[in-house]
Parts: sequence; structure tokens; C-alpha cells
Amino acid sequence: MDKKVLDHDVPTEEPVTFHFLAKFYPENAEEELVQEITQHLFFLQVKKQILDEKIYCPPEASVLLASYAVQAKYGDYDPTVHQRGFLAQEELLPKRVINLYQMTPEMWEERITAWYAEHRGRARDEAEMEYLKIAQDLEMYGVNYFAIRNKKGTELLLGVDALGLHIYDPENRLTPKISFPWNEIRNISYSDKEFTIKPLDKKIDVFKFNSSKLRVNKLILQLCIGNHDLFMRRRKADSLEVQQMKAQAREEKARKQMERQRLAREKQMREEAERTRDELERRLLQLKEEATMANEALMRSEETADLLAEKAQITEEEAKLLAQKAAEAEQEMQRIKATAIRTEEEKRLMEQKVLEAEMLALKMAEESERRAKEADQLKQDLQEARESERRAKQKLLEITSKSSYTPMNSGMTALPADLPSFNLISESLSFDFKDTDMKRLSMEIEKEKVEYMEKSKHLQEQLNELKTEIEALKLKERETALDILHNENADRGNSKHNTIKKLTLQSTKSRVAFFEEL
Repeated sequence: MDKKVLDHDVPTEEPVTFHFLAKFYPENAEEELVQEITQHLFFLQVKKQILDEKIYCPPEASVLLASYAVQAKYGDYDPTVHQRGFLAQEELLPKRVINLYQMTPEMWEERITAWYAEHRGRARDEAEMEYLKIAQDLEMYGVNYFAIRNKKGTELLLGVDALGLHIYDPENRLTPKISFPWNEIRNISYSDKEFTIKPLDKKIDVFKFNSSKLRVNKLILQLCIGNHDLFMRRRKADSLEVQQMKAQAREEKARKQMERQRLAREKQMREEAERTRDELERRLLQLKEEATMANEALMRSEETADLLAEKAQITEEEAKLLAQKAAEAEQEMQRIKATAIRTEEEKRLMEQKVLEAEMLALKMAEESERRAKEADQLKQDLQEARESERRAKQKLLEITSKSSYTPMNSGMTALPADLPSFNLISESLSFDFKDTDMKRLSMEIEKEKVEYMEKSKHLQEQLNELKTEIEALKLKERETALDILHNENADRGNSKHNTIKKLTLQSTKSRVAFFEEL
């Protein structure tokens, strides 16, 4: 720290790019990364290492991690905002994964978005922590690799991480051949290129290895000392300062959790109010349509009534005219009968005319009767039309009386008077933690544990489902050596932690002997 930056071995060209990186990786990110800014910076570092393929990540896990990265950046999924193509410019998957499958960017985006939509409700820090919890179980997470040789001159890789020292085959950086946890190591030192490891058990001889480059020896030793110190410190009670930091972080987390829950409740109430308002507006529109239809029916009824009344008047006039003609025919018949007929021929002609006049009078009477009946029927139709008009007016009055209220005042569920605005910029928030709050928080934590176990099982099922789904699109000839090794480990049921656990079950002496015989 007392040496100038430019005095270090840095490039001379400008501009000079510096990366702020964590040197020592946590065993449990959720437990050890106390401050939110530390968690965020570490998330960015691990994400970049995965995308740069410095940490191997299988394809299905890469998609899941990408979905958490999207949640951390964009917040909750909204199909109206996050439409197709919104991830086109994002770097979310390692190039190795993209090249391994015959899948278009749209197909990758569809699968990432499907998982992204399930992360609704997670804040940025929660999404980043879920990302780190998955990443810390990857085989190459937190491992610094160095080329070494044992006594026989066999070329090997030394892996230094938070759990201990691991010996790898140069062709397989995923599965160590031997592991030495930090609690089994008493001392580490080097002289020139030779490193000496002293086991905790003094009866066991020291074992040695040679590094490939002298200038990395100091870095190896620093990593070993730092990781060993952190390993032992994690297994002791936290210092007062760390306890205070963790307590503050827990309080802050609880405060944020309660704030998020409050905002979620307010959002739910607003959404319910908006749904009620939309329903009332829809109902009002429906009533308006019904009123319009009733008004139109009323107008049609009035037009029909006017038409029927006009027809009835015409029919009555026609009936009167026919009755008048019948009366005239009757008068003509009586006049003819009264006229004296002198000759038989005239009498016969007159009788024939009388007969024709009678027939015409009979027809006129029948026609008059038919017209009278038609007039009566038209009067009845007119009466029914007026009755329909009266009922239509009554219904219109009913509809008008129903829709004569203000939707947002009488129909909507009223929001609480103390409901704050969504504009939280100028709002000051304060919380008093009571015993009931802490008890409820404890119950929620227990509930979260159960949900986490169920979610882990569901998550593994989803990963397997995605792996099966995209397996048919895989280009076998593009598989890397790490892909093949990872698939073999998965088929055997080997994971990072159970592999190290199996290796450490062997005695330290046998592991030292095995290392020297490699």
C-alpha cells in the first residue's frame, strides 16, 4: 500500500485500465458478504469471470444465472415493457455455450425470459445473492490455479481456494486428485522455487513441490496465508466489529424487507382499486349501451305507432266510403223497384238489374264489414304499440336512474386514508421494531427455509428439464474438454463439495504419499 501505482508492473500505454477485484473468495456468500455494495461488486466480478469462461458453467446453469442477472438489472418482468428483443444487446451467456447449440439469439432469449418471469418480487440484492449462491457451487469458483511439479517431475496444477489446497491434472481443472483442507496444514513456506507444506500431524513428513515461475511464489504464499487465516477465522466466534456489522446488516435487511412488503401491499391495494374502477367503468359503458339500445327501441316503437295510426285512419275513411256507396246502391234499388214497368221485357230487365244491384249491395256490405274488422285490428295494434312505447320509456327511466352515480365515490372500495403516494423520493421512512415484528420475522425466516428446500428441488427439476430440451440441439463436435468432464461428473453424481469430502476422508499420510507418487 505504500508503493506508488505506477511503480508496479503495469502497462505503459494510456489509458491504463484497472480492475477492482476480490482476492479471497467467501465460502458462503450469503453469510460473509455483509454490506450490499460488497455483494454487488463481487457479483459483477463473478459474473464477468463466468462470461469470460474463467469459471466453467454448464449450459443449463448459465441460462438460470442469466435470468437472475436480468432480474437484478431490469427488476420485475413486465410483458408490455420487456418485449421480444429487449435482451438483444446484453451479454448474458458464455460464448462457449452459445456456440455449442444450434439455437438463435431469440431462442436463448425466450428461455432466459421464461425463468426471468418467475423471479418476480425479488429486489436487486436478492437476485444478485441468488446468482452468487448458484455460482459458488461451480467447480472452478474461487480457485487460483498454478503450474507445479512434484518430486518425480510430474506436471500438475495447484489449486488454492477458500477450502484448502487441491492438486489437479493439467487436463482436468474440475475434479481434484487430492485435497488438503486448511485445518490439516500447519505451515507453508518456500525457498527459491520449492514450496514446503507441513501437515498438522507432526508424525507425517512434510511434502514439497516446485513452482514453474519464481515470481508467482509470493502470490501463492499470500493466497495460502490469507485463505488459511480466513478459513480458521470463519470457524471461530465473530469479532465484536463483525458482529456489529452483521447486526446492522440484518436490521437493514429486515427494514428493507418490511418496506418491500408494505409497498407490495400498497401496490396490491392500488391494483385492486384500479380493477374495481375498470369494472365500474365497464359496467357504466354497458349501461350506456343498454340505454342507447332502449332509446332506439323507443324511437322505433313511436315510429311504428305513428304508422299504425295512419293506416287505421285510412282504413276508417275507406270503410266510410264503402258504407256510403252501399247506401247509395240501396237507394238506387228502392228507386228502381218503385218505378213502374210497363212491358214484360222491361220488367224482366228491371228484375235482372235489381238482382245485380242486390248482388252488388251484398258485396259492398261484405267489403264494408271486412274493412271494419281491419280497422278494429289496426286499433288493437296501435294500442299494443303504445303499450310497448310505455314499457320502453319505463326501462329507459330505470337505466337512467341506475347510471346516475359517480363510480369512484360510491362503487369503488375506498383506499385507506393513510395510503402514501408511490412517489417515495421526498418521503422519510421510519420503523419501530417491536417484539411482535421480530417474532413475525422469525416465523417468516423459518418459512423461507422450508420454501428454499422445496425451491431447490424444483430448481434442479427445471435445470434437468432445460438440459433435456436443448440436448437435441447440441453440436457434439463443439464440446470442449471441460464440457465432457462436467458431463462425466454429472453422470457419476459428483459435485464440487462431495468430491472434496470424499478426498478428505482419506488419511493425510496416504494423500501425501499419493501426491509424491503421481
